[in-house]
Amino acid sequence: MQLFSFISFLALPFQFIFNFNELGGFSAPLCNGRAELCNRSYGNITFVGAHDSYANDDINPAATQSISIAKQLELGVRLLQAQSHMFEGQLHFCHTSCLLYNGGTVLNYLKTVKTWLDANPREVLTILFTNPEGVSYINVWLPIFEQAGIDHYAYVPPNPQMRKSDWPTLEALIDANKRLVTFMDYPNKATPNDTVPFMIFEFPNIWETPFDTTNAKFPCSVDRIVNGSLSIQDHMYMINHYLDVKIGTILIPDRLSAPKTNSQASILSEAYGCLQFSGGTAPNFVLVDWVDKGVPIQTANFLNGL
Repeated sequence: MQLFSFISFLALPFQFIFNFNELGGFSAPLCNGRAELCNRSYGNITFVGAHDSYANDDINPAATQSISIAKQLELGVRLLQAQSHMFEGQLHFCHTSCLLYNGGTVLNYLKTVKTWLDANPREVLTILFTNPEGVSYINVWLPIFEQAGIDHYAYVPPNPQMRKSDWPTLEALIDANKRLVTFMDYPNKATPNDTVPFMIFEFPNIWETPFDTTNAKFPCSVDRIVNGSLSIQDHMYMINHYLDVKIGTILIPDRLSAPKTNSQASILSEAYGCLQFSGGTAPNFVLVDWVDKGVPIQTANFLNGL
């Protein structure tokens, strides 16, 4: 390469520097592993999510995953969901109760996520956390994000409620290095000003199908939503595509059915059933147990037209 050309190459903006492939040519930059997704709006992509992502255990009946957070991300999961509870003075991720299943502190979890984001600069990740005890977002959650060093990756939307067509593209999020989209389930009703700009409340932006279902047909309905100024069709949406089994009066995750539940036929059946509510668009998030069973990643690729 001539000196002038080499210097000109170095002067190119980062987003225009292409990845050199093993054949010796140049290929377009990738966004979440696919060049085709770079110019797609975040609100026009289907992402696979891991339900209770921290609960990876092959023995505990309350577990919902069998592989670690790092391996879930390596597999292609791009939404991590988790339920929080205070335990011994610290915020933990636990399944209903920390005595039933304790996934460790939120701080350690976020440190793991940050390590992955640091190592994967062309990836956009979504996290969805539930806060059933109304723990303060300003006084507890925000300091944990800051201590983990992950807050600088967090995307701050221009409005607290976003039409799905108004979300930036993956390339825009990557170029700005705001590659973490953070949803929290509910605001604190007792303290309405307890808000953090990058902690986006879920239901004004995303509607969900019913959760903890025992019906393997997964009939679609709009279960939780806050309309605000947006119609149902203007919201993104998530299908809770994980199956429980009832033993006496207790619901536990149906591990044995996971390969069938996570089959393309089963996921597409629910997705197609939701078209009547979504304005004909595919789900933005497919939340599953045992992400390594069945073909959820391949099915999301199909829904993305890849």
